[in-house]
Amino acid sequence: MHHPQAILFAGEKPFPILPAVDHYAGSEKLMRKALQLQQELGPIFDITCDCEDGAHAGAEREHAEMAAAVILSDDNRFNRVGARVHDVTHAHWRQDMEILVRLAGTRLPFITLPKPCSAADVRTQIDALRQIEKQCGLGREIPVHVLIETHGALREVWQIAALPGVESLDFGLMDFVSGHHGAIPGTAMKSPGQFEHPLVARAKCEISAAALACGVVPSHNVTTELKDIDIIRNDALRARREFGYLRMWSIHPNQIVPIVEAMRPDFSEVRAAAEILLAAQDKDWGPIQHDGKLHDRASYRYYWELLERAHVTGMDIPGEAKSRFFG
Repeated sequence: MHHPQAILFAGEKPFPILPAVDHYAGSEKLMRKALQLQQELGPIFDITCDCEDGAHAGAEREHAEMAAAVILSDDNRFNRVGARVHDVTHAHWRQDMEILVRLAGTRLPFITLPKPCSAADVRTQIDALRQIEKQCGLGREIPVHVLIETHGALREVWQIAALPGVESLDFGLMDFVSGHHGAIPGTAMKSPGQFEHPLVARAKCEISAAALACGVVPSHNVTTELKDIDIIRNDALRARREFGYLRMWSIHPNQIVPIVEAMRPDFSEVRAAAEILLAAQDKDWGPIQHDGKLHDRASYRYYWELLERAHVTGMDIPGEAKSRFFG
């Protein structure tokens, strides 16, 4: 029987199915702690080793080498540990890439590019990354995640989303608010202001719309709440339901599980998706009836991506669907 990925998206760019959380860690201690948690929970969240804000001035090389060692370590069981490099105006951004690709390129799932001011800035760093990959004989292209946190990046967000190799657009709320020179109040850096201030809400909508239209994952900014699980979960729910974000940053281990739970599809839809896709596969992906409604390849695409998101967030998937599609 034909697998849905081969039939439903033949000849198309597949939409990336990424873990629902991107967890940032700046020090080796926090990176190792995150890896331990990833081993316990499974690959339901990514880890990003921060070589930008995490690196002390003057120790950029040592920090990048340490991050590469973490990525290469036996504790990295799922190969879902990426890295953020310095921005294009920093003297060490290319050195970051060279170290990471040369030492750990075979296991890097993505590299994150911060603070671009234009699509040209992103293109400059992607072009350099491709050159470095060839020089290292990597044999593959590492996906790129781009932080949208400046006026220029937001202005050209559709061009950025359309660049080859871009897999995720991430909203950098704190820098975005700071870049408005006090015109947006500090309350917009946390809830409920981050969802209600018109300039911030506009930015979130524009980033999400551009990402989804270009086949790129929209990734929501962090929540500043570290302890109250209900607030963390509600921030993730609002990001998902009101703004269409499929992924969210985490900066503390307490945030990971409630964000994953909030980003999961509804269980009843998962069950229906499994039933519809199993019946469709039995009919070799021709039209079927399910619960009195007609389904064809258009709806199959929706339910397949929903089932993939359920799988990557660690949800229980009906046994036969799990064995057929994810076995």
